[in-house]
Amino acid sequence: MRYLQDGSHQFQPLMRLSLALTSLLLLAFWVTNFAMYFSRMDLHPASVVAYYNGVEAEFRPARSAASMLETTHMHLPMMALVLLLLTHLLLFVPMSRVAKLSLMVGAFAAAALEESGGWLVRFVSPSLAPLKVAGFVGLQAALGALIGALGISVLGGSRRNGASNGGRPQVARTAEAGSAARD
Repeated sequence: MRYLQDGSHQFQPLMRLSLALTSLLLLAFWVTNFAMYFSRMDLHPASVVAYYNGVEAEFRPARSAASMLETTHMHLPMMALVLLLLTHLLLFVPMSRVAKLSLMVGAFAAAALEESGGWLVRFVSPSLAPLKVAGFVGLQAALGALIGALGISVLGGSRRNGASNGGRPQVARTAEAGSAARD
């Protein structure tokens, strides 16, 4: 973590490679999220209601609680780990503390809304379908921002850390400077 904290990961080719490859796989994960969502429904609440509550005229049954539970059981730990990884790496991206905090809280809140949205539509009220859409859009926006911030940082956005020190990374010399670097 020291390499990320002081920016010296920019001078560690294998660390940069690992972060870049991780970013590429997460980018593919992000793209497939869109593909999976739009293969089943769209951004209109009516399509969300049709997916979860079924369409009798098309002989499409409502989603069962068991199938939804199975999906939720797999989504929750996966999203938790993906968001943990991305938000942890965000700590080392040079941006304001407020921006980091907003992105972190927003990402987890959107994930919770996206995951609970289907349950709300199916078992509470079809009128809650806009929450599922808002959760999906919010989560995808947050994932895109997190992956983008990491990618920009890895590809050179934080190279300025070493530019004013003869090409060597600057290391925090005081406890105050160290805590500022972590924010």
